[in-house]
Amino acid sequence: MHSKTLEEYKKGIKIKYEIVKEGEHFDYLYSPSRGKLRDLCWLIFENNPTQDDLNVFKNLLCLDFDHTKKNKFKEQKDKFRPIETFFKGETDPLNIDAINLAAVIVDFQPRPFKKFNEKCRIEETRQIENADKAVIVVESEKEVIEVEDLVKNENEESKEDPKKGNLYVNFKDVFSKIKAQKINPEKIIMVGIGTIALVSSACLKKLDKMISKSK
Repeated sequence: MHSKTLEEYKKGIKIKYEIVKEGEHFDYLYSPSRGKLRDLCWLIFENNPTQDDLNVFKNLLCLDFDHTKKNKFKEQKDKFRPIETFFKGETDPLNIDAINLAAVIVDFQPRPFKKFNEKCRIEETRQIENADKAVIVVESEKEVIEVEDLVKNENEESKEDPKKGNLYVNFKDVFSKIKAQKINPEKIIMVGIGTIALVSSACLKKLDKMISKSK
């Protein structure tokens, strides 16, 4: 999973490069070379870099960014070769520090890779949670529909059979069928078709006891 995320990170950086290479830093990026990328890097770091970017700079170039040490920095041109060939599509870099500096150069976010990876993990977790909730909703709706059908059938049967005219008996018959089909009693919704049933508190208490015993 980690390697897959790294590939997505590199893919995102490359897409951002294709977008920005014709923008503000066209002269440095349209036909990139080690020297041009080195000079652009210095230009970028002269403008209030973040601590994360400063860490990336140090990790790849093995020196701290210092305005007074530009000559020392210029000696690091070969360190930009992996970035040059990456932007040109000639190589697939493995050095994470070079990849992170490439992200700095094109201002790809989130960066560095650690933050990109963390964001991906959070998003994956959120998607899994949402998928689980969707399954629960579907199952709940299915149970509600099943209960509605049972109640509807009972209402129709009660019209044909006078013995089923007692409201408590109807509840009891429906509940027995619900238990037989293993439907969660907490999902029960009693639906009246065309009429409103006024159920006494005594009947409701009896039904509640039946539900409690089934758990």
